[in-house]
Amino acid sequence: QVQLVESGGDLVQAGGSLRLSCAASGRTFSRNPMAWFRQAPGKEREFVGGIYGSASVTDYADSVKGRFTISRDNAKNTMYLQMNSLKPEDTAVYYCAADGRSYWSTALPKTINEYNFWGQGTQVTVSS
Repeated sequence: QVQLVESGGDLVQAGGSLRLSCAASGRTFSRNPMAWFRQAPGKEREFVGGIYGSASVTDYADSVKGRFTISRDNAKNTMYLQMNSLKPEDTAVYYCAADGRSYWSTALPKTINEYNFWGQGTQVTVSS
């Protein structure tokens, strides 16, 4: 079966860094858009950033631009989220997602309904 498994979440102080991983199994997603979303308590799940296209173009929400970096290793079928200069407002459960129905996309889907594969999430907590 297809699975996405996030790891790397932790408790860190403001200004610190974390690197999250999303390991896929069951199929390869090298040709598909992939993205990170996050959900804080009582809030809607929101787009963080993603990676797509043959050139592995990335796109980010304004709230994380300049601080977060997404990359992927196709040989390992794994996507990464490097988070620097973390803020308390970054506290959330972080989810990885893949759009298994789109190939070599020219734009990155940014809505929840456009992704059909999801991980179970990993908790990131940033203390002030």
